[in-house]
Amino acid sequence: MRKFLLMCCILLGITAVSRAQGGGQRMTPEDRAKNLQTQLKLTDDQTAKVLAIYKTQATKRDSIRTAANGDRDAMRAAMMPLMQASNAQIKALLTTEQAAAYQKMQEENRARMQQGGGGGGGN
Repeated sequence: MRKFLLMCCILLGITAVSRAQGGGQRMTPEDRAKNLQTQLKLTDDQTAKVLAIYKTQATKRDSIRTAANGDRDAMRAAMMPLMQASNAQIKALLTTEQAAAYQKMQEENRARMQQGGGGGGGN
């Protein structure tokens, strides 16, 4: 029994360390849209439009990663305008209350990133 518990603890520790070092998977566009639907109480129509925006963003992001060839600075410089455009498109779909909540979510994610906590695939 002790060996079993020890193995479980080791396994949990390895899992936690790998997630903390960026081992977690990025959220798919579908996951991201579903997350916004839940958090902002989006309608089905809003969710479908947000999903289309996220899918387009994911395609462009993948091509940027490929073109950057591992150059993080080039990748970051190319992705910032893409993210800003996607965020502006999403905000245009939202009600005033939803847009305020979305802005707050973005600010919290940005603060978490600056503190080194990672964004979990955020926006």
